[in-house]
Amino acid sequence: MRLILGSGSPRRLELLGVLGIKPDAIQPPDIDETPLKGELPRAYCARVTRDKVQAVAAGSDDIVLCADTTVAMGRRIMGKPQDAGEAAKFLTDLAGRRHRVYTAIAVRKGGTLRERVVESRVQMKRLSDIELNGYLASGDWQGKAGGYSIQGPAGAFIPWISGSHSAIMGLPLAETAQLLAAAGWPVWGQP
Repeated sequence: MRLILGSGSPRRLELLGVLGIKPDAIQPPDIDETPLKGELPRAYCARVTRDKVQAVAAGSDDIVLCADTTVAMGRRIMGKPQDAGEAAKFLTDLAGRRHRVYTAIAVRKGGTLRERVVESRVQMKRLSDIELNGYLASGDWQGKAGGYSIQGPAGAFIPWISGSHSAIMGLPLAETAQLLAAAGWPVWGQP
């Protein structure tokens, strides 16, 4: 039995390490992450994660773990910004308001799929032009849903969260441990 992490995210790898888990392989799947017409953020996040876990090639005894994080402002899905201009738009829209962060996880072993979606709420403070431009210049927004990561410099813009801090970072630890254990992975060193 092998554990395959279907993600190239260094944060997800670090978070697995917090649980003392080192995957046997890392195989980020290449799937289309375009939202479907009218798709709501929670459903979108769950579907993309399901598509990812199904796209990873694995043996029947292997366990595949995939996740996806989506930032949502109401019904609007705020994906990974294409450029600094889109990142500035996302951050300006989020500034001074509360929004939702969904992280879906899926664990597949053979034909059995286990999945969860964790919802957290985040409030971002109002940003001055100096803060916004300084953050954009850092480049930390690249590859981040909503244009920010709570564990990076933008963490200074987040005075309040409700929910799972690790889920906002990209992998909810409690739910991940639970799903891996249910699939037969020795999370706490027990076979």
